[in-house]
Amino acid sequence: MENDFKDIAIVLLNWNGRKFLEDFLPPLVQHSATAKLIVIDNASSDDSVAYLKANYPKIEIVINPENYGFAGGYNEGLKQVNAPYYLLINTDVEVSENWLKPLYDRIQMQNIVAVQPKILSYAKPSHFEHAGAAGGYIDKNGFIFCRGRIFDLVEEDTHQYDYAEEVFWTSGACMLIERKAFWEAGAFDAAFFAHMEEIDLCWRLKRMGHQLWIEPNSTVYHVGGGTLNYDSPRKTYLNYRNSLFMLTKNSRNFLILRILIRMALDGLAGLQVLSQGKFKFFTAILKAHFSFYGAVPKLVRQRAALKKQMSNYTYNDKGWYTGNIIWAKFVKKIKKFEDLNQRLFR
Repeated sequence: MENDFKDIAIVLLNWNGRKFLEDFLPPLVQHSATAKLIVIDNASSDDSVAYLKANYPKIEIVINPENYGFAGGYNEGLKQVNAPYYLLINTDVEVSENWLKPLYDRIQMQNIVAVQPKILSYAKPSHFEHAGAAGGYIDKNGFIFCRGRIFDLVEEDTHQYDYAEEVFWTSGACMLIERKAFWEAGAFDAAFFAHMEEIDLCWRLKRMGHQLWIEPNSTVYHVGGGTLNYDSPRKTYLNYRNSLFMLTKNSRNFLILRILIRMALDGLAGLQVLSQGKFKFFTAILKAHFSFYGAVPKLVRQRAALKKQMSNYTYNDKGWYTGNIIWAKFVKKIKKFEDLNQRLFR
């Protein structure tokens, strides 16, 4: 079985992550059999590269000349990685024994091009982790959520989602993806810099008719917020802006209506954080919208190009939630994925 993993390149994108490399490379090396290990360094200013060379001489290092962010950093580095499958994994993820085989077995199935493991919190292993949990979904207004996580509500893992299922998006924290599909779909959009770039990619893969799955027989533990804390205004800016980028590029119908709804909902969110005295977060949401307005002409061109490119494919909308997740959480007070109306999922 070890020979089966030789067509996987496990690729970590590093930026000033010496401490994470020290903590999480040992189990990754131990539990990854014959898979090739590669670190793409995004112009780190710490001694990450020197540490790797001294302690892990067999790990290949690709050095980017500048920090291109998560999206651009992977795009640039992966151009030098030739393997049938990429396993993209954050440096702040701890893998467990036998984590790789279930992912590999699942992606061998017909038309599956990406798969993620169950992602639990490193700090609180009894609970899911925010970034991916047990598989990603999206509602009609472009808001994302997961099995095991609705917005800031993260569930305890009681094995309620221990079954493989097709999802709408797989987490960039740990994702096994077919190399051919990655590049045919256009790779990550470097304009995103960081956050939601994997969801934008997954949306394009779904438009091409591909399947994306969660495989809970594989488990990893994610620290989360390794580069940007979850309570960072910069993260807020990127999440709000990139969500609008993604919606404009990929939403098939009623785009103007969806954008107007999003603006209204984002406005309410802004007023809420303002009422709480969180002025930096209010400013971050405001800046995100102004950045989006400036990018509209380019996004419209991208939208038209994608529409033409995807016209020959049959759209796979499995994992699309036709309801309103905002209404479900804040009005109906639903706290768990399993309590959502399952008939609203495609």
